[in-house]
Amino acid sequence: MPVRNIMPVRFILVICITVLVAAANVSNDGAASITFQSRPDADPVPVPAFASGLSTNKIISSTILGYDLQYRVFVPEITPGNTPGNTPEITPENTRLPVLYVTDGQWYIGQGDLPGRMNSMIQNGEISPVIAVFVDNRDPHNLSDNRRNSQFFGNDEYVRFFRDELVPAVEAEYHVGLHREDRVMLGLSFGGLNSACFGLMAGDTFRGIAMQSPAMNPVRTIHRAYRDSMNLDLKIFLNSGTVNDNEEATRRLRDILEDKNYEMSYVEVPYGHSWENWKPLLDDVLIYYYGADANSD
Repeated sequence: MPVRNIMPVRFILVICITVLVAAANVSNDGAASITFQSRPDADPVPVPAFASGLSTNKIISSTILGYDLQYRVFVPEITPGNTPGNTPEITPENTRLPVLYVTDGQWYIGQGDLPGRMNSMIQNGEISPVIAVFVDNRDPHNLSDNRRNSQFFGNDEYVRFFRDELVPAVEAEYHVGLHREDRVMLGLSFGGLNSACFGLMAGDTFRGIAMQSPAMNPVRTIHRAYRDSMNLDLKIFLNSGTVNDNEEATRRLRDILEDKNYEMSYVEVPYGHSWENWKPLLDDVLIYYYGADANSD
């Protein structure tokens, strides 16, 4: 699909204000309610202390948010011949790697086994090497305090934390790409909504926007914000289950994005709001952004 015009920064700020107002003033204007088949964190799987290429927790003290956060970083093992298709051989010395930023990172590590899947697909040459940053939305000093509901609903401070603090910290420590085209934001449920908000509010920093079952009720103007904006030159992955997964709202967003000619992959599966839906599609997300054909029009 041809590349569309890039949204000016000043226009992003206008959309940002629209989303923030919507987040602060949730209406009851007939939007479909969300029925969860199961919580994303149901049946918790113990998070491993380490995995191949996965760091221990790193603490970052955010001046913008006024509190500490923690994250873990997956760095692939790069060996000769593990690049897909006919792409040039990638080595840590000659290539800055793209970065996948993952909210609810502790769940994607535990229930999703995303680092293990990435490692396998990279070693098999199914995807190009990529670094992943798994952001834990819990208070690192009190893991029972999950801050996602205060972070994910179009929170400008959370956006600025990524843009001005976390992304620079990662770039200072790892040999990663420095452009918006090198970064993808992935999230599920309210994290999927967060990805949608980042598309509007941080399109200058993230071109890739991946949404798994986005739960959009808390920001009920999200559809209108995308409908009323120009094409923001985003590469979007969007998926929904078909069983109590707020699928009508997701299909409505899909239709808006298609009408705007976004570069997009949309997938529906016959499951609900659960890892039975999300985990099998992680391969699709990785191939869409990092497979052999990921950069072809």
